Amino acid sequence: MSQNPKPSSSSSSKSKSSGLPRKRFYRARAHSNPLSDSHFPVPINPSLFNLSQHYPHFFPDRSNAPKRIEFADIGCGFGGLLVTLSPIFPDTLMIGMEIRDKVASYVDERIRALRTPLGDYHNISVVRTNSMKYLPNYFEKAQLSKMFFLFPDPHFKEKNRRRRVISESLLDEYAYVMKVGGLVYAVTDVEELGEWIRGCLERHCLFQRVGDEEAAGDPVAKVLESATEEGKKVLRNGGQTFRCVYRRIAA
Repeated sequence: MSQNPKPSSSSSSKSKSSGLPRKRFYRARAHSNPLSDSHFPVPINPSLFNLSQHYPHFFPDRSNAPKRIEFADIGCGFGGLLVTLSPIFPDTLMIGMEIRDKVASYVDERIRALRTPLGDYHNISVVRTNSMKYLPNYFEKAQLSKMFFLFPDPHFKEKNRRRRVISESLLDEYAYVMKVGGLVYAVTDVEELGEWIRGCLERHCLFQRVGDEEAAGDPVAKVLESATEEGKKVLRNGGQTFRCVYRRIAA
């Protein structure tokens, strides 16, 4: 996970009782402009994305093993969803994609602290990147089976809506990296944004809504609202969430 900037290694940045990093040392601005140029390394193509750095437990000899990332958490925040899903799908490689450097560093340290010699939490990792620009640099065509967009920045101002992480044009790229039958999960506590996301997915010819009954039986859908820091805050405050699940279908 060396693509992420590292915070100070002083012991004060970690909890003495658990060894986990403390969020207060990694706080960052809540908003970022995904349309601005950022300075971080990006692989030229997916074959150059070094998985052995991120998942050494699965690539002990650093060879190009056939195992690939299947789940992507776009704008992963502090990594709550990754940590929740890791023991549920222990053999599935998952990655969080986060544009904010301090937040990505926190997730990196959190995962390192959780990993055990027995293999726990070795299937999750994080990369600091701009997924709105560079997603095809990390994933092959039809590679992903699940993509998550949990509590994305609503960008309320009309002039800033082009910064939203789900749009009809971006869905073309998401459809490219998703396999047929793969699922997109989106959750927000902003009703207008929820309607926007649903509308974009409804109008796109390569996505089809998953019915409420099917979604209710999905073990992933059951944890979406409670896995992240934002989700927990909404639950504590008695807020309402707006969730939708869509399936990638054949052209």
